[in-house]
Amino acid sequence: MKRNFNEWLNKFIDSVADWRYYTDFPKVYNNVDVIKVELNLLNSLINSKDIENDFRNLVVKYPEVLKAIPILLAKRGSEVRVVDKGKDKNFNFNKLNYTIDEYVYFMDKTGLFDLLSNHIISDLLDYVKGVEVGLDSNARKNRTGKAMENIVESFIVDAGFIKDVNYFKEMRTSEIRDRFGIDLQLESLDESKAEKRFDFVIKSKTTVYAIEVNFYSGGGSKLNETARSYKMLAQEASTIPGFKFVWITDGIGWNTARRNLEETFDVLEDIYNINDLESGILSKIIK
Repeated sequence: MKRNFNEWLNKFIDSVADWRYYTDFPKVYNNVDVIKVELNLLNSLINSKDIENDFRNLVVKYPEVLKAIPILLAKRGSEVRVVDKGKDKNFNFNKLNYTIDEYVYFMDKTGLFDLLSNHIISDLLDYVKGVEVGLDSNARKNRTGKAMENIVESFIVDAGFIKDVNYFKEMRTSEIRDRFGIDLQLESLDESKAEKRFDFVIKSKTTVYAIEVNFYSGGGSKLNETARSYKMLAQEASTIPGFKFVWITDGIGWNTARRNLEETFDVLEDIYNINDLESGILSKIIK
């Protein structure tokens, strides 16, 4: 029986946030722990009355403290690039690539000396934990995808499949060819100029099911591109014996791209949402 697209879309949900979606505190603590010695050394500058000279002396004696500077500016990595008076400068904080006086100038102009000497903060470890929490929020988009994958995998396991026996994670087209003898020479995959990796692959007695998983809580051009590319992939995959393409997606962001999603829905028999998974769809289709 043909499914109704609007009824299917109306069952999309707005979030797959799990307990660690908002902030991954173990990651935050680990990132701070890596530089806790350097941060404690920099703590000696807090409320300094002669912070420029104190900083110079600290760097001369413990040059490794420099590696903790970028995160004080909420900056990942070991380099900070700035333009000063029309000149492009790229400060390295793993090793000195400017004079100490220029690093003093950097600390002054970025406001870090003011932050430390005026006792705006009392402990750099606590300060950096706050910075890490803020930066970690930028990773939520990636965690949304991971949370959706975890949900799908739980239903795969509940359906009786065993990891690395009859279901596999992040399997490439070359691995599908080598393990199952199915060569996915598809135009839609060749266009990317890179080998395709499916989120999950399930092998039944007669068929290899390649599964893509995603979740969109917000709109954007990527949704239209995804729907179009999966429509082409679905059409080409339907011509390959012993192979099926399955797309599991959800999220109210699809309301902004419903037309393209509906076009894919019309040609892809195996397109499902979380509600379908809860209804036991995997046990019904994989035979």
